[in-house]
Amino acid sequence: MSAANDQSIDTNITTLSTFILNSQKELGTTKNATGDLTLLLNSLQFAFKFISHTINKSELINLIGVNNTINSTGDVQKKLDVLGDEIFINAMRNSGKVKVLVSEEQEDLIIFDEATGAKYCVCCDPIDGSSNIDAGVSVGTIVSVFKIRENSDGTIHDVLRSGDDMVVACYAMYGASTHLMITFGNGLNGFTLDTSLGEFILTYKDMKLPELRSIYSINEGNYSGWAPEIQNFIDDLKKTKQYNARYIGSMVADVHRTLLYGGLFSYPADGKNKNGKLRLLYEAFPMALIVEQAGGKAVNDKGKRILDLTPKNIHDKSSIWLGSSGEVDKYLSYIKK
Repeated sequence: MSAANDQSIDTNITTLSTFILNSQKELGTTKNATGDLTLLLNSLQFAFKFISHTINKSELINLIGVNNTINSTGDVQKKLDVLGDEIFINAMRNSGKVKVLVSEEQEDLIIFDEATGAKYCVCCDPIDGSSNIDAGVSVGTIVSVFKIRENSDGTIHDVLRSGDDMVVACYAMYGASTHLMITFGNGLNGFTLDTSLGEFILTYKDMKLPELRSIYSINEGNYSGWAPEIQNFIDDLKKTKQYNARYIGSMVADVHRTLLYGGLFSYPADGKNKNGKLRLLYEAFPMALIVEQAGGKAVNDKGKRILDLTPKNIHDKSSIWLGSSGEVDKYLSYIKK
């Protein structure tokens, strides 16, 4: 018996870098591949690792608390929001493969003029759920990647497009461990950061949501501002006494739990957010693709598929209902009554 077997150590592991190369082969993209997407994804990995490391020591280096500034969408910025944004901007610039960057923390899109011939656009929420960071709640980074349009030098029109045009969607969640869920449109796979190796290791292969699960996740503090059919739906879930409510208040953490256990996550429009609260390009779109690739569904309040929507501005918002397909269908039955 080898020493590795004696200690129950699995030495046959798949790293994210290896997985990316194998995925390109499966998608048939290696024949004319330039390596640009691989280099871009390596830069994303670096950003996730950098942010994870920073969050782990944030209290020790005085990164807890507000920054007394407001971001592009009206949220009070935390110190980590600002640093996370800087990490992402520099990582994408230094990749040399990103032409257009949209960040929740920036009012306007960023064009990297020096990235001659770059083919990709990245949209990101660098630190999602940062309002909870002081309490030690899991936060995350959400990312969507688009390819720039043919013959474009990088403009706003390269990102104002349907969610179906994404080539990559992923999120990193920073908690007890750092998890990364990623899809190239051919299934969903999850990775866990091994801090000793400095590598993301494949730990969730070809993830699938259960069709039904009696869990709902919603901020019931906004109940009075919901449409009547939404109020009726939630009321009826509670009347059955079969459903459990689970709400963390960090989208990445709530969606991550939904992916692992099934159920329904929702953030409907309310009196304060008439069009919904979640930003299409870097929250609703990537999470919708991730959930669909796990066999689930994602729609807005009116029942329209999230990935069929097209934003008119880079920070446009939407309502969302996503999760197990059967649970989303139950919601759809209420709005069609």
